[in-house]
Amino acid sequence: MTTESKVIVGKAVPRGKFPHVKRAGDFIYISGTSSRLPDNSFAGVEVDEFGATNLNIKLQTRAVIENIRDILASVGAELTDLVEISTFLVNMNDFAGYNQVYGEYFDFDGPTRTTVAVHQLPHPHLLIECKAIAYKPMISNS
Repeated sequence: MTTESKVIVGKAVPRGKFPHVKRAGDFIYISGTSSRLPDNSFAGVEVDEFGATNLNIKLQTRAVIENIRDILASVGAELTDLVEISTFLVNMNDFAGYNQVYGEYFDFDGPTRTTVAVHQLPHPHLLIECKAIAYKPMISNS
């Protein structure tokens, strides 16, 4: 079985020694992905001149899914190749907003999904993180 790990140029650098994506044969594993942007800011976060913070689950969810889309594209796959998504929410009160945006990308024929609440994520501005598994048969050279 062929394996390949990648850190994607142009995406936020992982906050540890792990790849954005690892391909193992026909399966593609995507590490926990947030709304963090390449400049280390976060989509869905506004901080006013007084330091008051507004966090937006819909914008963060959209950014997470778009980051996953980009990571998949780096290995020749698409969102339609996803078979499973695991979502971690800091607050289940955000479930409705997350679910609404998720439904813009996926339907009943999409990936299986598990959503759990967690105490916290690696940055206080994060409301959501997702990890995913895709299946995309490798192209044979024979």
